[in-house]
Amino acid sequence: MYRISELAAKVGLSRTALLYYEKQQLIQGKRLDNGYRVYSDKDLQRIRLIQQLQAGGLTLKECKACLEAKIDRPLLENRLKKLDEEIAQKQQSRHFLAAMLGEGDLKSWHESADKLAPDAHLDWLKKQGFNEKEALRLKWLSKDMNEHEQYMADFMKVFETLERWAPGSEEETLKALSKVPVSPKSILEIGCGKGLSTALLADNTVASITAVDNEQSALTRLAERFSEKGLAERLTTVCASMTELPFDKASFDLIWAEGCAYIMGVAKALSEWKPLLKNDGILMISDLVWLTDSPSADTIEFWKSEYPDIQTITTRKEQIEAAGYEIIDDFTLSHQAWENYYSPLKVRIEELQSSMLGAPALKDIEKEISMYTQHLDQFGYHMFILKNA
Repeated sequence: MYRISELAAKVGLSRTALLYYEKQQLIQGKRLDNGYRVYSDKDLQRIRLIQQLQAGGLTLKECKACLEAKIDRPLLENRLKKLDEEIAQKQQSRHFLAAMLGEGDLKSWHESADKLAPDAHLDWLKKQGFNEKEALRLKWLSKDMNEHEQYMADFMKVFETLERWAPGSEEETLKALSKVPVSPKSILEIGCGKGLSTALLADNTVASITAVDNEQSALTRLAERFSEKGLAERLTTVCASMTELPFDKASFDLIWAEGCAYIMGVAKALSEWKPLLKNDGILMISDLVWLTDSPSADTIEFWKSEYPDIQTITTRKEQIEAAGYEIIDDFTLSHQAWENYYSPLKVRIEELQSSMLGAPALKDIEKEISMYTQHLDQFGYHMFILKNA
């Protein structure tokens, strides 16, 4: 026989727990003449069996049912299902925490966080020590803060020798410029890159041009290009984020933004850039859009990861009008504009294959090229010429 303190020591439970077991009729103590409660070896073994059942995830109530009657299989099957779900959740939590510590892939988590809470995700990345330029590149390119530095080194190695960093053509830049109903005196180009469009704007207007990009090497190449053309006095380069443009309100007749607004979100760009325009000023913005109402499943899956906010032309026009612009004209870039970008890029990829074998950045670029090759009829860049109404 065991006094309650002795039984508690043997099974590793408190006196209060044993009294609760007795109240639930799981054990049956006896009170001696001297007032002490004592328990038998049968009670000891019953508690140990209960502990084994609890180790399988059963509640005390379920343990009692198993002890007093034939096993309730549906009950156990339901408990097993719930336990599997809990294990899967715990395993997911473990993978995430390990990835946060640099022991796994964070890409899917970053993609999910950016889809559910893009602004909060960006702010969080900054708190982890990334400046805004790095955070934006992580958000759109590497998508894994543990691998970001190497990914961007590989990515920039691919693009450092290429003049064009996005689809486009001189003809279609000039076509969009021809739709501008004013002769601009001051132009702000956002996301200028190495300045292919900037040079065309300079050659075909008399405007002073302020070119903004967050990549200083691109701005340096642009400044060199303008110096070579004898146009340096008409150009001001500013290395800054498009989300925090350091300009006064109503500063520009024309804002030019080819294929870059997606970085901060088109709707947000439309709203935040509008105050920088003078009355009746013009915004030229281009964006990746669906060209069909029924894109293929693999195309949807690809862009869900690469550009979740891709929309139809109709939806973009609705957003534009809701933001207070008048649509002057719009058109879709030709296949040639894509070839101008992807043909040199494919050659560059072939050059680097042997030296960058297995690099994630290279794989991602190859996947994008493959998507373009197979499904270009389903998506494309669309240029919108808008008036500040």
